[in-house]
Amino acid sequence: MAGELSGRRVAILATDGVERVELEQPRQALDEAGARTTLLSIKTGEIAARKFDLEDAGTFTVDRLVKDASPDEYDALLLPGGTVNPDKLRMDPTAVSFVRDFIDSGKPVAAICHGPWHFVETDRARGRTLTSWPSVRTDLRNAGATVVDEQVVTDGSITTSRMPDDIPAFNERIIQEFAKAPHAAAVGGS
Repeated sequence: MAGELSGRRVAILATDGVERVELEQPRQALDEAGARTTLLSIKTGEIAARKFDLEDAGTFTVDRLVKDASPDEYDALLLPGGTVNPDKLRMDPTAVSFVRDFIDSGKPVAAICHGPWHFVETDRARGRTLTSWPSVRTDLRNAGATVVDEQVVTDGSITTSRMPDDIPAFNERIIQEFAKAPHAAAVGGS
C-alpha cells in the first residue's frame, strides 16, 4: 500500500556478491510504500550483484559508507543475501557493529536467504526463531536460534525469510513490520 512507510528511512547494507533480486525487489517495495532507502556498503562506488551466486547481474550504486552511518539515522534495516555478500560483511568490524547496534536499538531488521548470517556474527541469534537459506540453518542453530522452514518469520524486531521465491511474502511482512516502528530517524545523511 502506497504511503505506509512515508517518511521512514531504511538502511540497506550490502556489498559485492549481493543477490540482485534480494536487494532490488524489497527496495522497490519499500520505495513504493513511501520509504526513503539508502544503500550502505563497506566500499564506495558500485557493488557487483549476482544471480544465483554465480552469474553477473550488474551493479548497484552505493549511497554511503556504513562507517559514516549511524543506526540513529534510520528507522529500519534490510539485509539482503547472496552467499558472498554477508560473508564479506561479517568480516568487516564496522558492518558487524552497525548491525549489532541496530538490533540492540530494537528497531526492525529484516534479512533474507544468507542475510541471517549477520545474526550469527553479531551474537544476536540466540533465543530467536529464525529462518534462512537451508545451508545457513546449522550456523543459526549452533548460535542458539530455533530454526524453522517457513516463508517468513518475525521474532520481536527481526524478520527473516528463506529465499528469492519467498520475496513477495517477505516484502509484505517487512512493510507491515517497518510501519509499526516508531518514526525516530534523525535528520541527516543520505
